[in-house]
Amino acid sequence: MTTPFVRRYARRLGIVDRPEARRVNKRVIARGGGIAIVLGFVPVSLLLLALNGLPGTHFVDDPAVVGPAQIAALLGGAVLAAGIGFLDDLLQLRARWQFLGQFLLAGVAVVLGVVVTTINDPLSPAGTLSTGAFAAVVTVLWIVGMINSINFIDGLDGLSTGIALIAAVTLGVISLTGSPGEPYVAVFCFVLAGALAGFLRWNFHPATIFAGTSGIMLVGYSLAVLSILGAAKIAVAALVLGVPIIDTFWIIVRRIAARRSPFAADRGHIHHRLLDLGLSHRNTVLVIYGVCILLALLSLKLSNTGQMYAFMGLALVFGLVLFVIARVGGGADGVGDDPECDTAETPEP
Repeated sequence: MTTPFVRRYARRLGIVDRPEARRVNKRVIARGGGIAIVLGFVPVSLLLLALNGLPGTHFVDDPAVVGPAQIAALLGGAVLAAGIGFLDDLLQLRARWQFLGQFLLAGVAVVLGVVVTTINDPLSPAGTLSTGAFAAVVTVLWIVGMINSINFIDGLDGLSTGIALIAAVTLGVISLTGSPGEPYVAVFCFVLAGALAGFLRWNFHPATIFAGTSGIMLVGYSLAVLSILGAAKIAVAALVLGVPIIDTFWIIVRRIAARRSPFAADRGHIHHRLLDLGLSHRNTVLVIYGVCILLALLSLKLSNTGQMYAFMGLALVFGLVLFVIARVGGGADGVGDDPECDTAETPEP
């Protein structure tokens, strides 16, 4: 409901993507969709928190591990993320300032008590490994990495929004049904999913508004924090978001191997490769949705150790698939502009 309002004012303020060589849009499209998402996520979450605090409408118990500070990190951080991203949508900030904003967000989460205390380790008898003194570092890397993974996959209409929607629903289901369950966290996951679903109506191909940096920052940060707070934890998020995470990993490896900046935009992403094989814009997005849904279902069936093994296997298969597609498509390096492709990647500093 807020998306048309945000789109209208974004156009009035000149916050738009204009057609150019690497853009998929053939007309001027509004940016800043993250403002519409945050308006659907934060106020509804606050309303549900208020209702849950009333005796007659209490519907879920407050967990001991998620207190006011962690909720402030999630919701306040979401507002801050959208605000920092909106500055880029408005002013087109240099990449170094965007990175500074990402580390600032991660620092806010850590200060407010959102930290990764354990990570899944399939080689350990216990199945987990304590982060110990490195908890803050691991948390910052996870949050910044998640934001950039969403950023790198945001190359086609509705792609990053739909993937984030699938991830939010999956994190919510596992937080609701896991052992131990975190129904309190599941509420936030489902509210975020609802906000993303409302925005996807306007962002799916042919899009009339783009998420912009405000949307990327908001979605990446929120999913990262929810995966830390909820029963799903990082293993599930890594598997469900395997496509953008592993795509980002292989893209960075390939660019560094070619002695190029890891943030220099090109046509090496999985969605570019699928387009090169002849799939339409819409079908490419739907194929990647399908893969993410399969990974989401897999995460619901596997244990934490199994999820990590599945993620590692996916990384190897993904790299092989990218190699084969590149050879079949006739473009191994993925460098160059194409009028049919768009990328929202952060440009080289």
